[in-house]
Amino acid sequence: MNNKLSQARTSVAMRTVPLAALCLAALLAGGCATSYTITPEMQARAASENPPPPKDEDFPAPGSATWQQGAFPNLEALRAMRTGMGKDQVRELLGFPHFSEGLAGVREWNYIFHFRTGAGPEYITCQYMVRFNADVLVNGTYWKGPGCADLLKPAPAAARPVAVIQPAPAPARTTTLGADGLFRFDGRSLADLLPDGRRKLDALASDIKASPSPVGAVRVTGHTDRLGSESYNQALSLARATTVRDYLVQAGVPAQSVQVQGRGESEPKVQCAQASRAALIDCLAPNRRVEIEVSTGR
Repeated sequence: MNNKLSQARTSVAMRTVPLAALCLAALLAGGCATSYTITPEMQARAASENPPPPKDEDFPAPGSATWQQGAFPNLEALRAMRTGMGKDQVRELLGFPHFSEGLAGVREWNYIFHFRTGAGPEYITCQYMVRFNADVLVNGTYWKGPGCADLLKPAPAAARPVAVIQPAPAPARTTTLGADGLFRFDGRSLADLLPDGRRKLDALASDIKASPSPVGAVRVTGHTDRLGSESYNQALSLARATTVRDYLVQAGVPAQSVQVQGRGESEPKVQCAQASRAALIDCLAPNRRVEIEVSTGR
């Protein structure tokens, strides 16, 4: 009778468990068989070393916190949290826990953390739990609050700005028209334009209007030779440039795009020293000109 009672007590005290649950214990014992016997003390230690994740009701009530205001944590500090850290390392990253956790053998620290939503002063509040094992090393961290764990996810990388290479503006095109072919001798008005000069200006206006790029500016510059006084030549060059401008505008070139200037005799293209006046006039012909510079906009 006593032997049967002893066997029954032994059966209650012993447990036979599956291989997967005790493989680590088997290694420590020096072998791995098909089943193992553990004591309730071993089960309790295993449960304390690997507790299940806490439920919401396992977190302390915020109203019981020692520091009920909580804190706005450094996200990078939270991201640096790892299992295996000691309490001093956790305290350096997160500060002291916000609840009174006791003095000795404390296996759990709790925090109240606030996070800005980006909408002015508004923020959301989360609770954060740090659990320690028997060696007082972190063996788990947990959140209470919808979306709180997602706050530690790195922000999505901003798309790299695409470099937009602006095409270089086309170089300005300069058309040079000889004044002798544009105007009657010493002429400067629209009435003084020669038929061949009008044809050239019509063709130029059509070319400007047909440009595939929008016209940025049309600069008309008049020039004369050195014959005559400097003031006379300055006035003549400006008058001829103004006449060409007016003709182009009448032909459809936008008036706001056209600028005029007179340079008189200050920018000669050739130098001549013929003794005969007729020969000198012929030699200086390239200096008597109107230059039309057309640049396109961006």
